[in-house]
Amino acid sequence: MGILYDDVVIIRQSEREEEASVITVNCPDKTGLGSDLCRLILLFGLNIVRVDVSTDGKWCYIVFWVIGKPSTRWGLLKKRLMGVCPSCSSASGIYFYQSEVQPPKPPDVFLLKFCCRNRRGLLHDVTVVLYELELTIKRVKVSTTPDGRVIDLFFITDTRELMHTKKRQEDTYDHLKEVLGDAISSCEIEMVGPEIAACSQGSSFLPPAITEDKFNSYLDEQLSGSLPSNGVSINMDNSLSPGHTLVQIVCQDHKGLLYDIMRTLKEFNMQISYGRFTTNQKRNCELDLFIMQADGKKIVDPSKQNSLCSRIRMELVRPLRVALVSRGPDRELLVANPVELSGKGRPLVFYDITLALKMIDTDIFSAEIGRHMIGDREWEVYRVLLDEGDGSTVPKNRIEEAVWKMLMGWE
Repeated sequence: MGILYDDVVIIRQSEREEEASVITVNCPDKTGLGSDLCRLILLFGLNIVRVDVSTDGKWCYIVFWVIGKPSTRWGLLKKRLMGVCPSCSSASGIYFYQSEVQPPKPPDVFLLKFCCRNRRGLLHDVTVVLYELELTIKRVKVSTTPDGRVIDLFFITDTRELMHTKKRQEDTYDHLKEVLGDAISSCEIEMVGPEIAACSQGSSFLPPAITEDKFNSYLDEQLSGSLPSNGVSINMDNSLSPGHTLVQIVCQDHKGLLYDIMRTLKEFNMQISYGRFTTNQKRNCELDLFIMQADGKKIVDPSKQNSLCSRIRMELVRPLRVALVSRGPDRELLVANPVELSGKGRPLVFYDITLALKMIDTDIFSAEIGRHMIGDREWEVYRVLLDEGDGSTVPKNRIEEAVWKMLMGWE
């Protein structure tokens, strides 16, 4: 089967902002392709309202209907989507369950260090600049000095793989200077080893509000009845297809919902042969997926069915954990999300956290991003110490609600 390279991803932009644009992906298949595509769509800030996916075992055809923004960089999105699609020339040799022979080389890690005068919303404004430059934040260490200056350490990777060049570094500084103005007093960028970024984490202690045991208790309370109060329903049926298990999901929509489901199926090494996802104006969505295991068979083992259903349900009920806890006289915001098996974290989490705090006029004294094992899974944990030195204290429930709604796309 032949196809022109430019036709692997076709984007038809809508004429009106409120109408959906259509993204068509037509390429060889690979396990986890749906997860990779949905992650990119989430990264670009688009909302998926409908999806159709089908595959014959070697070639897949996926159509996304998405709601974009006036600022959406459609050309760049197409380039990034094409980057995760398997090579068309190797279609005849790609099968569902063939893993990559050589894993991709880990991207180089750079330390962006700068010092500037503090102001409300500063951290979010910097995060926006890095996002627009396609710089991914791997770790961050932000602290405020007694004289009101901020020292920011961002461990970043460059999607464009150009940060080693003087031009790219100067371009980054110019963009930061444009946003920060004369407030910025110094800025340095240097390559560091991945072990340096890994050792930059702060305290390994996590309070009970963010750990697995409390969260499992929360799920146990929520999962009573066939359709719990959270509105999530998951059913598996092996009677409708001779070779596939049908998974039917009804739930409330949230930002990155399809990414959460696809990522979970990827982690369980499940292959989607056919799927359909739809949403309505009330934020309710329905999803039908015909899937099979890596051995090409249905899921008939009850323990495997329960394990998969439980994990999907957890991702639908609470894909991230948000808690505001006391840290002596201060308060610390904790946000955690699971890390993909590939090592990638959830897109735009720090972006959303800093935006939510900026919108409720809450300053940040310090911030850290680290990774921790909770149970048998690796989680990315964001720790934000709030600056409430002026005596104004935003209520705990308002902070948690504002951050949660921003992360879920319900703002």
